[in-house]
Amino acid sequence: MAFALPAHADTLAQRIDAHLAQPRFASASWGIAVVSLDDGHVVYEHDAGRLLLPASTAKLYTAAFALDRLGAGYRTHTDVIAAGEVKRGRLRGPLVLRGRGDATLSGTAWADTLASQVKARGIHRIDGGIVGDDTAFAGPPQGNGWEVDDLSHAYGAATGALVVDENTMTIDIGTSGVELSPEDAAISVAPQAAATAELYREPGSATVHLLGNVTGRQRLSLPDPALTAARRLQSALERDGIRVNGEARSVHWPVPAPTGETIASLPSPTLAEILRSGLKRSQNLYLQSVFLLTGLAAEGGESHTEDRAAAALADWLATKGIGPSSATLVEGTGLSRHDLTTAAALTHLLVGMDGVAGWRDLLPVAGVDGTLARRMRGTAAAGNVQAKTGSMSFVNALAGYVTTRSGQRLAFAIVLNNYRAPSSAAPVSAEVDAIAVMLAEANSIL
Repeated sequence: MAFALPAHADTLAQRIDAHLAQPRFASASWGIAVVSLDDGHVVYEHDAGRLLLPASTAKLYTAAFALDRLGAGYRTHTDVIAAGEVKRGRLRGPLVLRGRGDATLSGTAWADTLASQVKARGIHRIDGGIVGDDTAFAGPPQGNGWEVDDLSHAYGAATGALVVDENTMTIDIGTSGVELSPEDAAISVAPQAAATAELYREPGSATVHLLGNVTGRQRLSLPDPALTAARRLQSALERDGIRVNGEARSVHWPVPAPTGETIASLPSPTLAEILRSGLKRSQNLYLQSVFLLTGLAAEGGESHTEDRAAAALADWLATKGIGPSSATLVEGTGLSRHDLTTAAALTHLLVGMDGVAGWRDLLPVAGVDGTLARRMRGTAAAGNVQAKTGSMSFVNALAGYVTTRSGQRLAFAIVLNNYRAPSSAAPVSAEVDAIAVMLAEANSIL
């Protein structure tokens, strides 16, 4: 993608100003802040104090806060609890699979590991079935301010304490029939006649409606991940020769958690590993799970885990000089329309985090990996810009680090709101990338 600018635009500020002044942005809102990491001076600003929707650049706040409060080496865990008496290898009661926010459980290996631990305890029969315990996080499974249109999509998957396969499923509809993956997804399929081909699932519903002659492949959110996880553990136990009587089921907040003795446990990857994958891919479930984990660790009077996390984050940001008039985050991903930040606040956070070991390694690199893998290739920004992306309807943002052609190190935040691109215009991300490329190309930042 070439980024052409008027020949008379000479200084860096003039080049950026010329880009913003193009008629297609007349009704849009830009917030831009660029700060030198070498001496701290402001290199460029445009409405840097205007509150705007950050989209997924909000994940930077979640990641920075979690690293400070929990530590890079922090691990959560998934436990198996015997909720009944065990006599001569027989559990007279249910076996409970208790989640505590590990968003990385996928496939069958985790279930096989836990099943082998259960078998090692001498249990060979379970009379009360398997219960998927999703009660550790208090509050609804959707983030504050997530829009209903997002909830059936994979990127809007509900966040719970017990997660499996990133709480997503795939439905493949072809001439030979319907294929679900995973096969243990807690979902039913309802074909019905209709004039228009369409796939529809009401948010929260466990039924996918196939209207008309719909075909194709879609990735959707799982309606009850805790039940799917319980079914998967049951299959693993049965493969290990453990007899399970009773149907798998799930429990969710506000139902009280089952009690009993912990007989198996599986640690999560480290927080640093989860954040790296989450930020590189902009994985909403990972960052919301981390956000809720900070809520579990926080003190406060809020009854919902998410509200405790938001209050604790606000207090922490205040100690960093970022008040509520500069950043307000109600959940951990940026998917909410209630999150607000200024470009100046984002840049201030980036400046403060630059000296934290491993921080930059968490971010996508332009033209190399993550959500920036295909962006800014063949420019001075490729392999240079390390930044978090952000994108949703009428919002695009980029915040991170770049080294100019003259060797000056910069932190920057570029946030574009209220922009509907004309059909003939470049992709919205390219409009934001153009400014990052200007920073990378700069021979002088005066």
